Amino acid sequence: MEWEVVIGLEIHAQLATKTKIFSGAATAYGALPNTQACAVDLAFPGVLPVLNEEAVRMAVKFGLAIGAEIGQRSVFARKNYFYPDLPKGYQISQYELPVVGRGQVEIEMDDGSTKVIGVTRAHLEEDAGKSLHEDFHSMSGIDLNRAGTPLLEIVSEPDLRSAREAVAYGKKIHALVQYLEICDGNMQEGSFRMDANVSVRRKGAHAFGTRCEIKNVNSFRFLERAINYEVERQIEIIEGGGSIVQETRLFDANKGETRSMRSKEEANDYRYFPDPDLLPLVVEPAFIETVRGTLPELPDEKKHRFMTHYGLPAYDAGVLTASRALADYYEAVVREVGGESKLCANWVMGDLLGFLNKDGKEITDSPVSAVQLAGMLRRIVDNTISGKIAKDVFEAMFAGEGDADAIIDKKGLKQITDTGAIEALIDEVLAANPQMVEDYRSGKDKLFGFFVGQVMKAAKGKANPAQLNDLLKQKLSG
Repeated sequence: MEWEVVIGLEIHAQLATKTKIFSGAATAYGALPNTQACAVDLAFPGVLPVLNEEAVRMAVKFGLAIGAEIGQRSVFARKNYFYPDLPKGYQISQYELPVVGRGQVEIEMDDGSTKVIGVTRAHLEEDAGKSLHEDFHSMSGIDLNRAGTPLLEIVSEPDLRSAREAVAYGKKIHALVQYLEICDGNMQEGSFRMDANVSVRRKGAHAFGTRCEIKNVNSFRFLERAINYEVERQIEIIEGGGSIVQETRLFDANKGETRSMRSKEEANDYRYFPDPDLLPLVVEPAFIETVRGTLPELPDEKKHRFMTHYGLPAYDAGVLTASRALADYYEAVVREVGGESKLCANWVMGDLLGFLNKDGKEITDSPVSAVQLAGMLRRIVDNTISGKIAKDVFEAMFAGEGDADAIIDKKGLKQITDTGAIEALIDEVLAANPQMVEDYRSGKDKLFGFFVGQVMKAAKGKANPAQLNDLLKQKLSG
């Protein structure tokens, strides 16, 4: 507790344009190596970059969503460094004058409180290619399909004070770019990557400690592990009398540790200067207002509406609005059922997400559609099946056995709601257990569960639970 952690995140979100930021080459994922790199991407002599207007629109859309200043005049610069997968010998980026200036996002803490995290800037830049080290004997292969892919680099203020806060902030940005439909957020494909700048300082100190940057973390679980390891590493060094060296580090997920990659570069190491092939980017006020008109309902707004309109607790609303696709699925279920918002929330958050997580699927890949889930929930509401039987029906639906009604009919799962039939089953159970009945009536109330279980067993789980409970109480009290 003597130490305070200071963290800032740099997030690279690949913009969901069909073509690259300065060329007409495609950005589709999974193409054969070097089949989506044109003369501009390969830096052939005499080629000139042409800015993709859609990338600008997406950057402005993000800026408006976080209440940021939009730079009406921004400049593209050349960031000079040599690397095999950087054909030009420089990366076109933005430095002193970014398209998106200061903004902020609000994150929710573990205790339910909120914290505002500042966003320093968000600037446009092109991605580099990719070095491939597998399947090459003592050599590396270069795939330039990613070269020129448009990125929005989102830089936070050093306002984060724990790995958990960093994860909360990362998830908030991840949800936001997907809500805005400017990035698919696919971390496995590299569409959303995070760099964490981590330092520690004594409690009460004003100056920041020496920071280390952990590069290219592609999962929130790894982000938390990497930061926690790095914090412990830095504290151990300082308490042992050493000092932290500013450097770039990589996280080894297999070993659960960070390791040195290279010494940390400063801005002057890159020799930034305005790109002479690109004019300054001028964003007119009319363009900004047009983009503002395309903003969707944002996560915080949607969460508030779910709480007020559907009467959901804050936790439920937060889970269901964590992604736009999940929120849309939930609302489709409620619409089809015709109400029962809490019942719908419980099934979407519980059984549906549980099955999807187990199979490693996203909500967009769910084998149970919103219409199918709603069809099953209507059968719970009209007492055709009980909540317990519904578990079996849902499992069959998830396995692709058809709609709820077809499964209920095929497996004979329709609930027994006939009072006479339930009474007959109760009478059989009570007659078979006279001593238990006497014990219950003499004050052993806990035996009630035993009788419920026996009747349900006799009914093969199909008796309506509410009717069963009421009728059984009447019989036992008689």
